[in-house]
Amino acid sequence: MISVDTKHKELIGDFKNAGRTWIREPIEVNAHDFPQDALCKAAPYGVYDVGRNHGFIHVGVSSDTPQFAVDSIRQWWLTHGGKQYGQARELLILADAGGSNGYRLRCFKKQLQDRIADSFGLKVTVCHFPSGASKWNPVEHRLCFPSDKVGQVGYLS
Repeated sequence: MISVDTKHKELIGDFKNAGRTWIREPIEVNAHDFPQDALCKAAPYGVYDVGRNHGFIHVGVSSDTPQFAVDSIRQWWLTHGGKQYGQARELLILADAGGSNGYRLRCFKKQLQDRIADSFGLKVTVCHFPSGASKWNPVEHRLCFPSDKVGQVGYLS
């Protein structure tokens, strides 16, 4: 069983950071984070393995699309899930009701079938939390993506 969600997109570029760096000469950065000054936007997508209490974050520079959501789950399976649960025949996915993994998105369902179920021989079941109840999704409490800690996102173990 995994829990999935995407978080706030962050601008990537030479922007002011609240952290401290001890150097002799200051690094020139933009004082304001205007979208037109960014190199790109990064979209973090979290996959939380409930049974192992282990998190995986896949960061992409594309839009938050159903293809990106399924690609993130696929990357988790290739790097962690397949090694830990190689004999598994079923995968339960907990997701919120909207966004790239919404319950109405046929593209999300089709991509899951083609890229996860058929590719790895898994029976995939998706449970969507009702609107307004995504706070009960385990990924919300175990993987946090605070915007003031960009660059410090890593694995949870």
